[in-house]
Amino acid sequence: MTRLHRHQLVHLTAAAWERLRAEARDAVERDCLTLWSSRGLPLVVTQQRCGAGAHPQRIALGLSAPIRWESRRIGVEADRRDVMFFDEFPPALALAKLLPAPARPAWHALCRAAQACGVQPRVYGSFGWQAISGMSHVRVDSDVDLWVAVTGLEQADEVAELLARTDVPGLRLDGELVLDGDNAVSWREWLTWRSGGTRSILVKCVDGCRLATDLGEMARHVKAAA
Repeated sequence: MTRLHRHQLVHLTAAAWERLRAEARDAVERDCLTLWSSRGLPLVVTQQRCGAGAHPQRIALGLSAPIRWESRRIGVEADRRDVMFFDEFPPALALAKLLPAPARPAWHALCRAAQACGVQPRVYGSFGWQAISGMSHVRVDSDVDLWVAVTGLEQADEVAELLARTDVPGLRLDGELVLDGDNAVSWREWLTWRSGGTRSILVKCVDGCRLATDLGEMARHVKAAA
């Protein structure tokens, strides 16, 4: 069984889309889901139900609708048997063509530096959805959200410091470092925590979130120890 993780994309069968459209809460949601299904666009894995009422074969999914549908956050559920295949948001480099010309040199430099660190950032959020759908999701105040899978605490530090010192004209970078496939922390909060600016850090996964206070606990979620 495929392991679920944050920001993972899912492509559904035609039968699943037909059911989701029928279950839409209103005309806005139905219209968006109808276009989404007609174009074969994916949904994203969201926080899963836990405890009483949880079903191992049901997956909580969603999408952030384009501006034309009020940027609404739409949440649905599907059976695992409805999944044709899993996918990922585009790599950061694919976003360059959507950025204003003045931002592209710095963006290309960031992608090269990330590659030198041994990682491949992926873009999610409004910029990620716009790259996938080709429709308008990005607003003037939208951050560029990146998630970066890291394999050790040292690499997490290196990547967070790279993102912190990167200046892309007209854009603000945000996002997460992902440890062991599905333990995500804000890279900004990671830098503050590692410098001793806070005693704990919020760790998010598809099943919920928790506060971590111990560096050893974080080391258990990566392949390399501190």
